[in-house]
Amino acid sequence: MPDRGNIKRPWTSYVLVLALTTTIALPAQIATAAGVETQLPPAVVWRDPGNVASLDLVYGAGGKEHAPNPQGKFTFVKEDMDGTSPKFDIKDEQGVEWKVKLGAEPKSETAATRLLWAAGYFVDEDYYLDSFKVEGLTKLHRGENFISPDGTVHGARLKRKAMKTGDLGNWSWFENTCGPTRPSSALRVMMALINNWDLKDINNALVQINGEWRCVVSDLGATFGNTGNVISRSKSDVKDYVQSEFIEKVNPDTVDFVMHSRPIIFAVVDINNYRARSRMEKITKDIPRADARWLGRRLALLSDAQLRDAFRAAGYTPEEIDEYATAVHRRIAQLNSL
Repeated sequence: MPDRGNIKRPWTSYVLVLALTTTIALPAQIATAAGVETQLPPAVVWRDPGNVASLDLVYGAGGKEHAPNPQGKFTFVKEDMDGTSPKFDIKDEQGVEWKVKLGAEPKSETAATRLLWAAGYFVDEDYYLDSFKVEGLTKLHRGENFISPDGTVHGARLKRKAMKTGDLGNWSWFENTCGPTRPSSALRVMMALINNWDLKDINNALVQINGEWRCVVSDLGATFGNTGNVISRSKSDVKDYVQSEFIEKVNPDTVDFVMHSRPIIFAVVDINNYRARSRMEKITKDIPRADARWLGRRLALLSDAQLRDAFRAAGYTPEEIDEYATAVHRRIAQLNSL
């Protein structure tokens, strides 16, 4: 059995790119490829999930009805060379397309989407499958060690490709695209709670679904490990997650959360990356204490069983589930004590 261990956006005009990157106040004006200006409604980052106790964290945002069938027929479409994780596209027997991710991120990303969704944030419909078979799977450039000779794939995250009516690319943590609201502020706290150290803009998607513009953190794989130290970072490492600190400093009205996104080696081999990741560390700083408590109250509505379901859905072992759930409970309690 194998070990389990920068998205390019096609723009049709320079004007459209400029309009997006300078969009700070909402509603925003953009120019289409035809040169016609159109007004966007405010983008939405959060929606009240309703009765939190009724949420099913085993299946998450897509529910059981959208879950892939591990015994179903999957057909290989093409390999995806974007990003650092091995990925490829498949289609199931109902014609639904899925993005398969392999490597170190499938488990952590699946668990992260469950918790963000439960808190009211928009997420992809992600599912973790321990194994499934793909027909017509060609030799991949990456991830071959997760695939058996008969086409059986091991330890994968499947993201359902939703029908979207529009996609404006990426949004920035340092702009007002998603609104200067309490949920936007609390989303920064969520990134600290799950130890998401890869907060690049390219991992944030601004999409239109059913006429509504939504801000989505579209890549949550670099989570549930250690955000870093002077040498390295980790993802999907329960020991590192449990041992990491959550709150860095509590001020009279604000709180700083721990975020180390820049191993010191970057300063030597890639100074630009080091500077960019130094800026990322500011994302979880200077958060209003009231906003952090607001998130804590919402997360406290989740039962212990629901928290465990989030990690069970991601394929973690019973021992890992226990450690992760205990650590998340502790962080929620810290938020509510601010």
